[in-house]
Formats: sequence, C-alpha cells, structure tokens
Amino acid sequence: MTITTKVMDIVKDKMTIVKHTNTENICLVGPVKLPVKQGDFSATFQWYNWLKIDADLTKEEIIDGLATANLAFLQQSSVLVYGDFTHSEDALIRMHSICHTGDIFGSQRCDCGYQLHESMKMIVEHGCGAIFYLADHEGRGIGLFSKSLAYLLQEEGLDTVEANHALGFPDDTRSYEEALAVLATLRTKPVTLITNNPKKLAALQARGMAAEGHVPLWGGLTETNRFYLETKVEKSGHIREKQ
Repeated sequence: MTITTKVMDIVKDKMTIVKHTNTENICLVGPVKLPVKQGDFSATFQWYNWLKIDADLTKEEIIDGLATANLAFLQQSSVLVYGDFTHSEDALIRMHSICHTGDIFGSQRCDCGYQLHESMKMIVEHGCGAIFYLADHEGRGIGLFSKSLAYLLQEEGLDTVEANHALGFPDDTRSYEEALAVLATLRTKPVTLITNNPKKLAALQARGMAAEGHVPLWGGLTETNRFYLETKVEKSGHIREKQ
C-alpha cells in the first residue's frame, strides 16, 4: 500500500532523529496528547515513543517500512511528559523499567506497579516532569519468559539476584543510554530523579543531567514483596528508606 504525501507530511512533522552511536540512531515520535485515568487519579500527558534505527535511515524510509518491520513483535520505549518539560527550572523524572506482571496485572511480588503510578501522581503534583517507560528492561533485563522461570526459583527460596544468577544472567543488565539520549533531546536543564536505585542516579550524573539529590520512592510494602524489597537494598545497593 502506498503512503500518501499528506500522511507522510503529518507523521514526519512529529518525528525527530536523535543521533546515538556510529551505527544506530533513535527515532523519537511525539508529542501525542494522552489523557490518563487510574482510579481517582486523572491527568493529560504528552506521550512520546522511540525506536532504535540504523544510522542511515531517513524518516521517509522508516515510514515506508512500517508495514513490514514487524514492530508488534519488538518492544519500544515511551515517555510521558507533563508540564513545560523543556523550559521549567525544576522537573522530576522517573526511569521506570517495564514490569509486565506488576504494571499491568498488579502483581504484589514486587513494588513496580506502585512506583509507576505513584511517580505519575508525584510529577503531576509537582507540575512538571516525565516518566521514561523502558522496554527491554523486564526482570532487570532478562525478559519476561526468563523472569517467569526466575519466579519459579524464587518460590523455592532463592532471592531475585540468586535466581537470575542460577539462570546464567548477571544481577542487572539494564542500560539507560537510549533514555538519556532522548532526555537530552527533550530537555537540557538538570532534572531530579525519582528513584531508590543509585545506578540510575549515577547514569544521569555521569551525563551531567542530574540535579542535586534525588526523590526516594518507598511504599507498597506487602508480605509477598517484603523479601524482594529487602534484597534490592542488601544485594542491589538500593538506597534504604529513611526511618
């Protein structure tokens, strides 16, 4: 099917090619107006989505190749932006790793769903910020299928780190480089990170993007995720909640 000139012009206007490496770029699409409602919480965000592409691809080539790219079988990351993210002096951001079980199903084996939804509320209350929803981060980078196997091992008494190691994975394989490249495209001013994870904070600080300090996010504690949260502190170095 031939894509018309009108369609091409409309979508091209919302596409930005972000230089990333010598062989790969990032195609950032947006903003798209996205009204959100979760229980009593509602807000309108500006949604961005990005796709990693070959460095020599043009916008026209990306659009022409959509129907045969099988993107439904690949994960793409998103950004939900609230307020004047480009110009505001003070913006909160959350680098949130995709968690199919926690974010979608409301699993109580982790605190991911709680952190995602609470971060959205915090950013709206603050008046400006962004949620980076990061694909390919499931189970600290091992994928959903492997995560289901790790859960079986955890039911036999292994903690999160031990289960990943038992399956042949490092503790954490996540990278934030793509997200940082997109962040630098959307905003040049420093940001305050919502996190308990010092690795995320260090990634921003290394790029000179982090404001002083961070905003911790603890909560959603249940008997079924207590061991998981303790492991994040004891073995993954997460900053302990202040008593």
